[in-house]
Amino acid sequence: MEKFIVSARKYRPATFGTLIGQDSIATTLKNSIKRGQLAHAYLFCGPRGVGKTTTARIFAKIINCMNPGEDMEPCGQCESCKSFEEGRSYCIHELDAASNNSVDDIRALTEKVMIPPQIGKYSVYIIDEVHMLSTSAFNAFLKTLEEPPAHAIFILATTEKHKIIPTILSRCQVYDFNRISIPDIVKNLRMIAQKEEVTIDDGSLHVIAEKADGAMRDALTLFDQVVAYCGSTVDYASVIKNLNVLDYEYYFKLIDNSLEGRFADSLVLFDEVLSKGFNALYFVGGLGNHLRNLLICKETASAKLLEVSPQLEAEYQRQSARCPLKFLFKSLAITEKCESDYARSNNQRLLVEFMLVRMSQLLEPAARPAPVERPAEPVPAPAPAPKPEPKPEPKPEPVKPVEPEKPAEPEPAPEPVKAAEPEPVPEPEKPAEPEKADGFAVQRMSEEKPLGPSVAQTTATAAEPAPVAEPTPAPAFAPGLSISGLMNEKKEEEVAEKKPLDFMGPSTGKPVTQEAVDAAWNRMVAMYEQKNPKLVRFIAMLKEAHPAFDQESGTISFCVSNSSQKTWIEQQTGNQMAAFLRKVLENENVKLAVKIKSREDIVKKMYMPQDKDRYLTETNPEFAQLKKDMGAELK
Repeated sequence: MEKFIVSARKYRPATFGTLIGQDSIATTLKNSIKRGQLAHAYLFCGPRGVGKTTTARIFAKIINCMNPGEDMEPCGQCESCKSFEEGRSYCIHELDAASNNSVDDIRALTEKVMIPPQIGKYSVYIIDEVHMLSTSAFNAFLKTLEEPPAHAIFILATTEKHKIIPTILSRCQVYDFNRISIPDIVKNLRMIAQKEEVTIDDGSLHVIAEKADGAMRDALTLFDQVVAYCGSTVDYASVIKNLNVLDYEYYFKLIDNSLEGRFADSLVLFDEVLSKGFNALYFVGGLGNHLRNLLICKETASAKLLEVSPQLEAEYQRQSARCPLKFLFKSLAITEKCESDYARSNNQRLLVEFMLVRMSQLLEPAARPAPVERPAEPVPAPAPAPKPEPKPEPKPEPVKPVEPEKPAEPEPAPEPVKAAEPEPVPEPEKPAEPEKADGFAVQRMSEEKPLGPSVAQTTATAAEPAPVAEPTPAPAFAPGLSISGLMNEKKEEEVAEKKPLDFMGPSTGKPVTQEAVDAAWNRMVAMYEQKNPKLVRFIAMLKEAHPAFDQESGTISFCVSNSSQKTWIEQQTGNQMAAFLRKVLENENVKLAVKIKSREDIVKKMYMPQDKDRYLTETNPEFAQLKKDMGAELK
């Protein structure tokens, strides 16, 4: 059995011409060799798997080559090239700084640097993962790196440039390696597939390239993994299954459902994604990337940023033409907010589902595009399965027993009484329900729904019982239920909450006294303690507040410490408190006002002995005289 060599090693570039995605760096290094302007230290930094160590080896091989070509490529025939390829070169040395990072290792290296090369002009030292060196090792390396022998060249490679001390950076020529683009990775994988006699389509190659995230080594590793799973013939379905990648088709269907307002289909599709084992956060991130691709397809100038296969690009162009720009902008904002809130959410699935529902309600029914007929949809596919079930036709069987039962059915004929169920006419009594809303004890504080307006509503409904017959619009409301309508109602409620307090009501009711106000206030505090014990600060604030009643204006006023407390009460609980006090005092003319304490009203707490001494001296002359007679000081 022939020994297997992974593609990352088998197809590792051996010349600058075969180096992928680093053309500018290759050109710079070749020109420096041509002009004889070789530096004594180089630093290659960049992401993993982009060719840093490979470039260092090619560079070291060329500068020692005895017969370099005109384009500065190694000949591969001289003794230096052969010894390097066979791994027996004494001119090119590689050191792994991850395992040799101590001061002793660097001292041994500096001693070796003094030995001239046996073959070739230079002794090249390639130090990989140089950021792993300790601080002491860096300091021990400084002098040698700054003034090495004429025959020594250092090439340092790292993935974390920020961990290298500035004194090392200032002594090196720094080359930043970029991530390899998806088209370059696809092109190289296609060439390797031809050499390996593997049949693979462009869609599969793009999936591998995107999964590699700009690293050629990772792409070759994934390619070997897929070939091991599929054999010599690789198809798209097998690739996404083996690499655990979510198919693009799910995102296309999801956007179509959102455009057409079919949020139920979107929820079913999301459930199918979860059933396949995908993380919901991964799904949200993929949806955001899909929306980004649709957005850049809107303009010809930005369409070149789309790095997908030609077939997939045509699908993106088709769906992008159906999506209004505002829909894409708002969907991206919703997706981004869902992704940022995901880690803090207690019900993460509900968060994602609500995101999908909101996206399906972004377009008004009149602005929604016509449905698109797809060639094959896996979601509705199971629909034909239940069709063969009605073939047994069990329906005629129940028809026979129904026949004897039919004579019993005439008995409900007297049920025209049900037709008399227009008795909903007495439903005018339902206005009594708002009275329950007046009782603050029934309403939870956490819901933050003001009950003040309900007092006016109760009086209005009591005076006009006829409109209560308006339960008729209820059936029309149910089928016309929409998320946008509910959201609009919520906005109206928020606007109502932000309006300044105005509790004017009918000028009828029992006379109010300060004693009655104090009793009603204490009763309200007790109600809060019973129903909302978690609102500790709010309850403590109410206990400290001393309500004052003004007979002329009929206003109950109380003070809080700052403006934030005042604003919160006015927006959240003011209407509830006023409604409760009106009901207990049995006077609809009572108003509620929130004030902020003045500086004089705020009692300064005395913590220091000097403050206590000053207070006692100022308020009690006898204490001052006693202290003077005894010659004592308060400590």
